[in-house]
Amino acid sequence: MSAPSRFDRGHTDDLMSFLAASPSPYHAVANAAERLEKAGFRQVAETDAWDGTTGGRYVLRGGAIVAWYVPEGAEPHTPFRIIGAHTDSPNLRVKPRPDTGAHGWRQVAVEIYGGPLLNSWLDRDLGLAGRLTLRDGSTRLVNIDRPLLRVPQLAIHLDRSVSSEGLKLDKQRHLQPIWGLGNDVRDGDLIAFLEEETGIGAGEATGWDLMTHSVEAPAYLGRDGELLAGPRMDNLLSVHSGVAALAALAGGNLPCIPVLAAFDHEENGSQSDTGADGPLLGSVLERSVFARGGSYEDRARAFAGTVCLSSDTGHAVHPNYAERHDPTHHPRVNGGPILKVNVNNRYATDGSGRSVFAAACERADVPFQTFVSNNSMPCGTTIGPITAARHGIMTVDIGVAILSMHSARELCGVDDPHLLANSLVAFLAG
Repeated sequence: MSAPSRFDRGHTDDLMSFLAASPSPYHAVANAAERLEKAGFRQVAETDAWDGTTGGRYVLRGGAIVAWYVPEGAEPHTPFRIIGAHTDSPNLRVKPRPDTGAHGWRQVAVEIYGGPLLNSWLDRDLGLAGRLTLRDGSTRLVNIDRPLLRVPQLAIHLDRSVSSEGLKLDKQRHLQPIWGLGNDVRDGDLIAFLEEETGIGAGEATGWDLMTHSVEAPAYLGRDGELLAGPRMDNLLSVHSGVAALAALAGGNLPCIPVLAAFDHEENGSQSDTGADGPLLGSVLERSVFARGGSYEDRARAFAGTVCLSSDTGHAVHPNYAERHDPTHHPRVNGGPILKVNVNNRYATDGSGRSVFAAACERADVPFQTFVSNNSMPCGTTIGPITAARHGIMTVDIGVAILSMHSARELCGVDDPHLLANSLVAFLAG
């Protein structure tokens, strides 16, 4: 008999709405900010002077957000409890000169971002989203959330080797989507189309960061609806749970300062001004200390007592490829969040960190599982080791077990998002 479900329909429905409304990192942080605003948080500009008063604040920078809540009576040396996540997902991104085509087809030139499962982007109805930067330096979100693009697969009649040798895709030649017909390809057509769609004056957009997304909505799946299929769970599932946890604690009497740090560019190494390997998190934490009248000594004391949970999706055991997993560690969907361990520091978890997470799960009455890679397989990594090394703070890698990671459409259990959020609330509460 399977364990009773701990499914929270409201939480998972809200996750589905968040996924659908966040086709790019820029949309994800805008939606996170909107939820935090409703919980009483306010945006602060990095160029302004900050104060150390009680309350919730957040900083937006590109596709990243750092939010924190200063409880009543917080000292300059009060430690932080941080949830770390990332807002980006592997996909196809538009090149600087997007207008191309051949043989009567109009196409969009794209580049591969991160490590997507390329076959999952074939023969799928795609929209286009991201941001446009205008002449005055302002930015405008754009989301064409309808079938606009398609990467057509070659018919099997023209490549019989697919059946025996498998699909082989050339990233330059085979993944350029079509979006219309015509031989008169002109530079500027795509951006002009987006300007018109978003109500921007012709020629006003001078920069763009655009990417494709599947327009198929998230959906419950399975005989009993115990599964959830949708895009960008890696890693907007963690961002959504982190926002929910932080908002739930606003106004509370806490022994620490809860923080959510959702970074961009994790999928390609985190080395940017909005990535985990950049200065954003450290700058926010230090300024929070100093705004409360703290010194460098207070900063050092606060960091020494700080703990970060790096929350990112991980691998559930795959029923068709069980031999690819460690034989004694088989995380299952709806089994609760996973604790990720790798002795070569691809994950940051150690025994002390495990104890912190175990205590949070116990307080929240949430089961958890452990993930390690098969010794014969390379292990992925997260923002966890980067965070630990860059800031010198204890970091623990956790997440939700899913299938089809890096696909245009991934799969998780319906219980796990809420279980993760509950464990994060307990952790942030100290």
